[in-house]
Parts: sequence; structure tokens; C-alpha cells
Amino acid sequence: MTRRRFEGKTLLVATHNAGKLEEFRQIMGPLGINVTSAAEHALPEPPETETTFIGNARIKAHAAARATGLPALADDSGLEVAALNGAPGVYTADWAETPQGRDFVMAMERTHAELTALNAPQPWDARFCCTLVLAWPDGHDEVFEGHVTGQLIWPRRGQDGHGYDPMFQPTGETRSFAEMTAAEKNALSHRGAAITALLQGCFA
Repeated sequence: MTRRRFEGKTLLVATHNAGKLEEFRQIMGPLGINVTSAAEHALPEPPETETTFIGNARIKAHAAARATGLPALADDSGLEVAALNGAPGVYTADWAETPQGRDFVMAMERTHAELTALNAPQPWDARFCCTLVLAWPDGHDEVFEGHVTGQLIWPRRGQDGHGYDPMFQPTGETRSFAEMTAAEKNALSHRGAAITALLQGCFA
């Protein structure tokens, strides 16, 4: 399949997350690409009304591309737990929402409680999913996906990482994501796989 190459000098990352923006600046900087963000353009966050990672990433990427006239990259990611029929899935961040911001300790405790209530047999198979959509102002887009399989563990382990990392142990590993260095995690992670596919598909 022939992918559309990114030919511009400026890429808009459809995020208001400063950490995510910095991550993409580090990736794209060596390629000579200037990275800007939805926040820097004062773009509102569009409602994520789809029920798939691809659908929600497309909403964010196309909204930003239309609003700015720049190619825009958006991601949607989350955790799918087999015993919970794929939940929390696209609602992963919602499970952590509180009036004071996101609380992933609360989200992990909820996930553990639901698995326990179901008497779900261990191992609790799960996978992290990341979908990246690169959209152009003319409506074209390219989609890239990354996944990492593993199992949920309890009690949580590790102090590094973010989100569900302390509860997720990748297949073939004895440590949780939160017990790994950033480099070790990135070599295995769903986001790392999706970014590699994106760079090979549109930037190589």
C-alpha cells in the first residue's frame, strides 16, 4: 500500500498535553520538522463521539487540520481488558476522570474491583492500543496502529511511567511497565510501535 508522504515543514499535534507535545518534538526535530500543538493554536478539544480508537483519533486530527490548514497528527490510546469485554478501551481516560483531574490510581482500583467482582480467572489478559492518524487539510489521512499484549497484575508495582503502567506486565516480562526505564518501555510499547510505523510510512 502506498502511503502519502509528509512533505511539509510544520506538523500540528492535536493535543493539549505538554508531555505528549514534547515527545513528538523530540521525534520530529531531527527530521527538520517544526512541531506545534492544538493548544498553541487555541483550538478547542472536539467531542470524542466514536466508539473506536481510530474513530476518535480521526475526529481530532481532521478538526485540527481543517481549523489550521496544517497537516495534523492525533492519537487515541487505551487499555483493553479481555475479561471486561475490552473495557475500558476508548473510555480509559474517562475511568480516571475526577473534578480535580485524572486519577489513574482510582482507575486501576476500579479495574481490579470489576475483575474481582466477576471472579475473572487469572492471568488477566490485556493489551494497550495506540492509534495515530495523520490528516491533511484536503481530507486525506493515514492510519497507524500499535499494540502490546500482557496481563494485569495486583498489587500494582513500580513508581515510573503513567496511567495503567504499574498494573500492566507485558508478555514475556517479569516487570510492570512502571518498573522499566523509559527507554525499556518505549522499545516494547504500543505508542512506540505506532510511532515507528508512522515514521516508516510517511516520513522515511
